Amino acid sequence: MGDISASKEASEEQSKQPKGYSGLPAKCINGALAGVTGVTCIFPIDLVKTRLQNQQVIDGRRMYKNLLDCFIKTAKADGIKGLYKGYGINVALISPEKSIKLVGNDFFRYHLQREGKPMGLHREMLAGGGAGLCQVIITTPMEMLKIQLQDAGRKIERKKIPGLGTVPDVPTAKVNPSLTRAFSASTTAEVTPSALTIARNLLQTKGVFGLYRGLGATLMRDIPFSMIYFPLFAHLNAQGMEHENGRASFQHSFVCGCLAATVASLSVNPVDVIKTRLQLLQQAPGEHTYTGIRDCAAKIWKYEGPSAFFKGASCRLLVISPLFGIAQAVYYFGVGEFLLGIPKQWL
Repeated sequence: MGDISASKEASEEQSKQPKGYSGLPAKCINGALAGVTGVTCIFPIDLVKTRLQNQQVIDGRRMYKNLLDCFIKTAKADGIKGLYKGYGINVALISPEKSIKLVGNDFFRYHLQREGKPMGLHREMLAGGGAGLCQVIITTPMEMLKIQLQDAGRKIERKKIPGLGTVPDVPTAKVNPSLTRAFSASTTAEVTPSALTIARNLLQTKGVFGLYRGLGATLMRDIPFSMIYFPLFAHLNAQGMEHENGRASFQHSFVCGCLAATVASLSVNPVDVIKTRLQLLQQAPGEHTYTGIRDCAAKIWKYEGPSAFFKGASCRLLVISPLFGIAQAVYYFGVGEFLLGIPKQWL
C-alpha cells in the first residue's frame, strides 16, 4: 500500500509540472537544431547588419547606402564565401546558446509557478529575464569573435575608396592598445584572422575577460529581449490554442514567434548598436572609438543623431524573426522528441 501511495503521489506531483518541463533534453535538441538551421539561413543578413551598425559618416560620406547596397558590395568584394565570415564560430556556439535560453526560461517558469494559480505577467517576465541572463555566458564571446570576422571586410574595403580612409577633425577616445592588439597583430597584408587566432590572442593579452568585452551592453540587450519575447509569444500563442488538443496550429505558432521576436528586436535595437560597436576591437580609419556604454551612446547621439540607434534594424528583423519562426517549426514537428522517443511536448 505504501508503494502504491508513493507512486500515486509522485504521479500527481509530476502532473503539476508545467508542460515541457519534463522534456528539457528534447528542448535542448530542438534549440540546437533550430539555432544551426536558422543561422545557416540568415547569416548573410546578420553580416550585413553588423557592417551597417558599425559604419560611420566620414566627410559626409558613408560606405553603404542601405541593406541591398551593403549586400551587393560585400558579395562583389568577397564573393558568396565572404557573406559567411564568422559563420563557423557562430554555428559552433549557437546550439548551446539556444539551449540555455530555452531551458533557462522553462527552469525559471517552473520555480516561479505557484501551485493552482496562473503565472502573472511579472513572473513570466522574470523567467524570461533569467533566461536572458544565463545565455550571455555563450552569447558574449560568440558575438565578440563573430563581429571581428564580419566587420573585417568593411575596413579593408573602406581603405580602397578615395576619401573614406581620411581621419576627420573630431575627438576620439583613447583606448588601451592591448584591446586592439589581438586583432591588428593578425591582420597583415589585409588577411582576416581566424576566430581561433583572435580568441587565442585575446586570452594571452586580456585573459578570459577579453572574450567578454561588451558584457554590460549584451546584458542590457538580452535580458530585456527575453523579458519581452517569451511572455508575448506565450500570450499570442495561447489565443490560437485549439480546444480539441490544446495546441495552436503550425501557422499560428510560426506567426506568433515572428511577431514576438519583431517587437522584442525593435525594442532593444539601440542597445544592440552600442554593443556591436563596443565589441569591435579595431575601427576603420577615421571612425570613433569608445570607452564604455555611456561614451558610445553620447557620441552616436552627438555625431550621428538619434536615428543611428536604429541602424541595421531592418536587417536585425530579417535575422531575428525567421530565426524564432524556424525555432517554432522545429518545436512543432518535435524533432527532439522524435529522436528521444518520447511524446511531443505541447506548446
